[in-house]
Amino acid sequence: MTAPATTTTPTGTTARTTTTTPTGTTARTTTTRTATPEAAPEAAPKALYVYGIAPAGVRTPASPGVDGAPVRLLTGSGLCAAVSPAPVRLRPRRRDLLAHQAVLDELAAQGPLLPMRFAVLSPRPDALLDQLRADAVPLSRQLEEVRGCAEFNVKGTVVPGHFADLVRRDQTLRSLALRTRRRPDYEANVRLGEALAQAVRREARRAAREVLDRLTPLAVRTAPGRTDDEQVLSVSFLLRSTDERRFRREVDALARDRGDRLALSLTGPLPCYSFVEPRPVRAGR
Repeated sequence: MTAPATTTTPTGTTARTTTTTPTGTTARTTTTRTATPEAAPEAAPKALYVYGIAPAGVRTPASPGVDGAPVRLLTGSGLCAAVSPAPVRLRPRRRDLLAHQAVLDELAAQGPLLPMRFAVLSPRPDALLDQLRADAVPLSRQLEEVRGCAEFNVKGTVVPGHFADLVRRDQTLRSLALRTRRRPDYEANVRLGEALAQAVRREARRAAREVLDRLTPLAVRTAPGRTDDEQVLSVSFLLRSTDERRFRREVDALARDRGDRLALSLTGPLPCYSFVEPRPVRAGR
């Protein structure tokens, strides 16, 4: 009786196995080929979430970054970028927005900073370092321009009301109001209401221009924001830290003087988002 026999060859060659039955006849012959294992592809470097760019030598922020990730600094060409591993899913959750701001606050407390807005990514560490080298001159110039400065945003919204004063000062409104009182009807009331609303917005825009004229000389630079029929003023001001107190006093005085036409709000100090040129970091996603 012949015992089963198996021939094994090195990986990647043909192996033949023959089984012999007790009667001596061959029962089965099979041929198999084993695959040669291929080398596993190298994992691509993970994308980076970018918080901002500062001069080299700043301390690494201790605050956890977006998605709780640790923050580190990539340094090159006299600059450094604060980064952390990019999360798999990036959404503007409140905790991540606050984490982004906390990292920027730590960096801004140490000196000039070019902040990135939320959700700026770079595809790879080497790509970010390459860009720091390529853009070292304009980035360094921008850092010098914001050194010792902070951003303040002033918004102004329309204040409804003060109709009696408008009618008293505007001949067209007086005539329309008089005709409506003499012959009141639905269409006349609609026309008067629309005319009053337009006049209120017109007065608010005039007040906004006066505010801008008073505040602009106090700033190093300004950057306009979005406005609409209700929010007629939105401007960011780049201020030297030594001018902040004077600027606040001026805003308070303007809010009192023009409060019947324009409701002013002041936010700041903020990182200088509005004064960073639009190509500091290439997005990776």
